Amino acid sequence: MLFDAGRGTAQRLNQLDIAPGMIDKLFVTHLHHDHVMDFDDVLITAAVPDPRGGREHNMQVWGPTGTKAWVENTLEAYKVDIEVRKIVEGASGLDADVYEIEEGVVYDKNGIEVIAFEVDHGPMKPALGYRINYNGRSVVISGDTTYSDNLIKYAKGTDLLIHEVISVKHPEEEYKSEALKNIEAYHTTPEQAGEVFKQVNPKLAAYTHIALLIPEEEAKLIERAQKIYNGEVVVGVDLMAFEIGDEIKVIEP
Repeated sequence: MLFDAGRGTAQRLNQLDIAPGMIDKLFVTHLHHDHVMDFDDVLITAAVPDPRGGREHNMQVWGPTGTKAWVENTLEAYKVDIEVRKIVEGASGLDADVYEIEEGVVYDKNGIEVIAFEVDHGPMKPALGYRINYNGRSVVISGDTTYSDNLIKYAKGTDLLIHEVISVKHPEEEYKSEALKNIEAYHTTPEQAGEVFKQVNPKLAAYTHIALLIPEEEAKLIERAQKIYNGEVVVGVDLMAFEIGDEIKVIEP
């Protein structure tokens, strides 16, 4: 299962010793390009024979309204490439089945339950977060959102909360432009994240989609959140992994 497919996804999967062709389920939070732009690479790289495994059937894609048109247009854009690979390489798994979803349980199989819920990403509507439940454990992925009461509702009791964060300026400074003010308005500041973490109280909170226009050491992402929330917060980096049990183990890349 893959949640969003931002830039570099296929390369990062390879670094984790996961062949892109092993991915056959994609859950999309919303259709901003930085969350979907590597879908084509993950999809089509399945044509390359790989001893680690490949995709035998169509890619399954879940996402908000508009996902079907985006996938169909992507497939059309690569139509020549895909058809040649089917002939020359005998490739499978280069097509996609799309499910446009609303809030609620969107996947329930083999003990894995995936719940979609609406979040507030300003003018980008609809935008979703996801909760994944398995074997008494859970992970919540915020997607892109500002402070969201609905996210808090769905995230209650989760083990791991993976949440976006933004810092476009020092807290005591003014915005350098109206555009930056508007961008921050539909993302989550560290202070807002701290309030979310306080309400949810996960075993571990991890920042993702870290949007900074000032140096990270000046943004003080953890310190600002922990003025409100006294639990553990980590700043995510590419290839970081988590093992979830009674405690959560953070595996650094």
